[in-house]
Amino acid sequence: MRERAVQRHDRLLALVRQRGSARVTDLADQLGVSPVTVRRDVEALTGKGLLDRVHGAVSWPRQRGRAADGRTPAAEGPVLGLLAPSATYYFADVIRGAHEAAARAGARLVLRISDYRPEEDPARAEGLLAAGAEGLLVAPGWRGPGDPAEYGGWVAGLPVPVVLLERSVPPGSPLAGLDRVCSDHGHGVLLALRHLIARGHAAPLLVARADSPTALAVREGYEAALRALGVPRPRPVIDSVPAELDPRGFERAVRELRAAVASGEVTAALVHNDVDAIQMVQRLAELGVRVPRDLALVAYDDEVAALADTPLTAVAPPKREVGRQAARLLLDRLSEGADAGPEPSPRRHLTLLPALRVRASCGAGAGARPDGPNRPDEPDGPDGPNGPDGPNEPNGPNGPKAPKSSDPEGV
Repeated sequence: MRERAVQRHDRLLALVRQRGSARVTDLADQLGVSPVTVRRDVEALTGKGLLDRVHGAVSWPRQRGRAADGRTPAAEGPVLGLLAPSATYYFADVIRGAHEAAARAGARLVLRISDYRPEEDPARAEGLLAAGAEGLLVAPGWRGPGDPAEYGGWVAGLPVPVVLLERSVPPGSPLAGLDRVCSDHGHGVLLALRHLIARGHAAPLLVARADSPTALAVREGYEAALRALGVPRPRPVIDSVPAELDPRGFERAVRELRAAVASGEVTAALVHNDVDAIQMVQRLAELGVRVPRDLALVAYDDEVAALADTPLTAVAPPKREVGRQAARLLLDRLSEGADAGPEPSPRRHLTLLPALRVRASCGAGAGARPDGPNRPDEPDGPDGPNGPDGPNEPNGPNGPKAPKSSDPEGV
């Protein structure tokens, strides 16, 4: 796949920043492009004040943050960089929350997207630093359980304050000492299972992906919730995949769930994520399994769950608040600056609790009590179809359009 110019610019900036200066011919060899392409890129980046050009070579600017004409701009608020794996679906609200908090503090937020390519995260971060970011909010584009170890070491070496977003790391990791703000997905799973069991169901079955940190956290939380509730696992977790990327795999998951319902072993399920859940409900109906008549179902994410034909009860991670709290924490770190004293303030691991938004898919009546902050007369919450963002664009009029279920963070 052909590399986009913005990706090449990030890699070029990373190389120059590491070396201090570099010849155009050397950069062309490192980037695998022609010297003409590098000269064109250098001209664009120099025009933005991101590089200095000196006698056939380029160097890192001696004066960060100056205007393209060389003048020093008037004093402004701090610049925060945000590296996210996606700007749609789950992370759209995280980004929106960070932007709101930054704007309230008079700060500017600069965004880079990794498209779930963790190997490109360092270059994206260098691009943010080159754009003047004084601190970074980082959600690496990890997918599998081994990615933090393989692709995470660079984060600990960043020269500016860092807050991890929606990413947990094991104890002993080089990243364990960084500030971080995360949703407690284990608590979200527990809310869903406890609600379904309270309605008379045996242990619900989990249908989930395994291609993102959120999916892995949901799976881990499921095992922990079963232990906490003292109920046995009904069947092994059903592996789900995006329908448009792997139609056969998706159909296999649907039929496995249908067989579990037909056997009488399963009357309730938790499905990660919303898009998979909606598509599964549609396909199950074609196969003769009706929600909630034959199967009570809870979705995980609550991005579009309220818009299904049968509105889906869903676990709603506090995505926007994660972004807000992370930006506030980073601003606090930046404000400490030289006033930190001999002992810097302790690092913080802030965990926010999801809510359960009760709707029709679990057989809830009008008087059902949701587990979480929403009152019975407000079952969908502020982001539901009756909230200010409206029914047709669940992420707001300026947010992303219809999410793709292939987004692994679907989260």
